Amino acid sequence: MDKNTISHFFAVLSRMKYITRWGLMNNTKSENISEHSLQTAYFTHILTLIENKRFGKNLDTQRAALLAMFHDCSEIYTGDMPTPVKYYNPKIAEAYKNVEKFSTEKLISLLPDYLKEEYREIMFFEGKDDEELKVYVKAADKLSALVKCIEELRMGNDEFKKAKESTENALIKMNLKSVDVFMKEFLPSFYLSLDEQE
Repeated sequence: MDKNTISHFFAVLSRMKYITRWGLMNNTKSENISEHSLQTAYFTHILTLIENKRFGKNLDTQRAALLAMFHDCSEIYTGDMPTPVKYYNPKIAEAYKNVEKFSTEKLISLLPDYLKEEYREIMFFEGKDDEELKVYVKAADKLSALVKCIEELRMGNDEFKKAKESTENALIKMNLKSVDVFMKEFLPSFYLSLDEQE
């Protein structure tokens, strides 16, 4: 087999399961970026669907979920940078953005040439309506973080108390109707045991 016809893209992508999140926190259960990306995709899909069904928008729910699936792929190379570090000051935030961009380009470079532009568009949110959809990916990303905080607090881990408060506040500040609906109709169930969810 010609090694020039082999693409390492999906083999490297599968390494997302080895990159853990919440590195500065004492976790009762570790969470990797593969798990987080799937949950973020679920949440992005439902947020955009709520916007369409309840509030008359015409968002591409499938495209939104796809963007969410790939939103943290750069962390394969960078790891998950803790939020307090990433946004400590504008210089660090800008430097990290550049590192993320480089990491994403490195990942895209593993693809065959005929697929590179397609994936670049997805991973850099370059589609026609992607800027609008990006808002929902960010909201879903925060909802996923909030769910993690709730799960940890339910296990008696007070380490996540402050993170929960700041994540909730960030979601409220986003002022998205679909987020309000999700937090009212879907989030309460995460506080319950499996038996209570029946």
